[in-house]
Amino acid sequence: MLALEGIKILDLSAGYPGAFGTQILGDLGAEVINIEGRPGLNLQQTEEKRVAAYQAVNRNKKSIVLNLKSEEGRGIFYQLAKEADVIVDPFRPGVTKRLGIDYETISKINPRIIYCGISGYGQDGPYCDMPGHDVNYLSIAGALGLIGRIDSQPAIPLNIIADLAGAALHATIGILTAIIARNKTGKGQYIDISYTDSVIALLGATPIADTYFQDNIVAKRGETYIGGCYPWYAIYETKDGKLITLGCLELPLWENLCRAIGREDFIPFHFKPEYRLHKPEGEKWSEISSYLEELFLTRTRDEWFDLLGPSDVPIGKVYSLDEVFTDPQVLHRGMVVEMDYPGGDKIKQVGIAIKLSDTPGKVRSLPPLRGEQTDEILFGLGFSQERVDELRCAGVVS
Repeated sequence: MLALEGIKILDLSAGYPGAFGTQILGDLGAEVINIEGRPGLNLQQTEEKRVAAYQAVNRNKKSIVLNLKSEEGRGIFYQLAKEADVIVDPFRPGVTKRLGIDYETISKINPRIIYCGISGYGQDGPYCDMPGHDVNYLSIAGALGLIGRIDSQPAIPLNIIADLAGAALHATIGILTAIIARNKTGKGQYIDISYTDSVIALLGATPIADTYFQDNIVAKRGETYIGGCYPWYAIYETKDGKLITLGCLELPLWENLCRAIGREDFIPFHFKPEYRLHKPEGEKWSEISSYLEELFLTRTRDEWFDLLGPSDVPIGKVYSLDEVFTDPQVLHRGMVVEMDYPGGDKIKQVGIAIKLSDTPGKVRSLPPLRGEQTDEILFGLGFSQERVDELRCAGVVS
């Protein structure tokens, strides 16, 4: 049994973050149907099928290409929505209303529908109609300005914060919460998820926001105790030109390191509350940083990991991507999965992070090509082959 069996989701997302959120729900058992607005790929083109197979965010999903600008296309969507539990809308505010598939319209067809809108700045407010991407939302939310070194511009952390850790996970939580609420009320509801709101919420879980509200202290890039200014929470180069991370946030862990390297005199120089959001001052801090920089250059990255790890020191190897997916811990945790591919080959994808003891998630099917299940889905709605062919010729489906 899968935890979300029986939950049907219509996903209008053409990319992140909606697709990642519905991937999580699909991995946990939900039936996810991608509503694609572009023509499907040629199923005879083997290479295109292989490329699609590696797109993990679309696994455990079905795909139908549907022209929602046509009256017949909207009619098919209404039929699907009548039996659905959740709709995921990744568009800017107002788009689904213009298409005639907005929450107000769909909730009249299906009062139990849970409709999740995911947009850059939310469904209202002075910025709601503005376009944007991860880097824009990070900057408005104040997170980007805090990431990086003191002496450089902010570092752009890929699109994994606003898109994925922010909007995708908040959308997933919102959908699951609304499902629980519906079990109590019998009614669906609208979920308004903003990339920007999500990043601010993540920032709000840190002392950086707490201290600002309490003492009006504005943290600066690279000067917070978790931003790299303390020698016990930093990145160091090793003998082989690689990097290790040190994360001795707690005093006992710092003591472990100091004893392991024979410098117990460093133990008193751990966290100082007055330097929580400011770079520590004084010659001793510079001395410790310089000593550690020189020390870590005397051994290779892996030698330091093997030496300090067993001493209960929080040390990490800064990996390249190929190292991540061959690491023994990553493999042991099932974070690389192999799936059968037609012809006897194997397809590798990232595994499932949520580990449930009784109803674990499962990668059940490879990602589809666009429109690969169009016929199957329409047959399920009662359409005949003749009618499906007519709709395809008319450009309603593909």
